[in-house]
Amino acid sequence: MLNNQQFLTQEESLAVEASLLTSEEKFLTRLTISSLRVLQLIAQDLDVSVDSLSSEQIIAWMEKDSKVRREQGIDKAILKW
Repeated sequence: MLNNQQFLTQEESLAVEASLLTSEEKFLTRLTISSLRVLQLIAQDLDVSVDSLSSEQIIAWMEKDSKVRREQGIDKAILKW
């Protein structure tokens, strides 16, 4: 499991910044790219495809990671925010 997952590379961030999008659209684009990476991580951890993930699986995974963060510290959690 990756603990230092980077959800948006500097190159991607620069490409978004250089795009002809509004500030709000740039934010949503960064969020979308990052969200895809989180979903890929969850799917990998659950050994399922991204397109088969259910909202219940995503919520349960996030709750589990949040519990690890609270009980064991941020260094043990997958997501570092």
